[in-house]
Amino acid sequence: MSVKFTEDHEWISVEGDIATIGITAHALEQLGDLVFVEVPEAGRSLDKGDEAAVVESVKAASEINTPVSGEVTEGNALLGDDPEAASGDPAGDGWFFKIKMSDPSQLDGLMDEAAYKAHIDG
Repeated sequence: MSVKFTEDHEWISVEGDIATIGITAHALEQLGDLVFVEVPEAGRSLDKGDEAAVVESVKAASEINTPVSGEVTEGNALLGDDPEAASGDPAGDGWFFKIKMSDPSQLDGLMDEAAYKAHIDG
């Protein structure tokens, strides 16, 4: 399973043609305490770059854009009930949605962990 990152601080983990997407610990640190999360519903079609989810914190509201095109297979319902779950385990239980990718080649433009670390240290 490979993990890639976007410049906008989303992570994407791929298994077969299903990608799981969330936001990084760095993004969560910048946002502060989360008060609301809205995730996409299963069946929704998204194009790369589309707004897929919304996160609100005590500091700001932010959109989560999808780094790949496809059809949402699942939104993480846990985050609707407990927005802070994203902060507790951002790369685990804190995922936002899963999507069946329509064009896996879109992963090619994303950063690996070393490049992402350099990006945030930049």
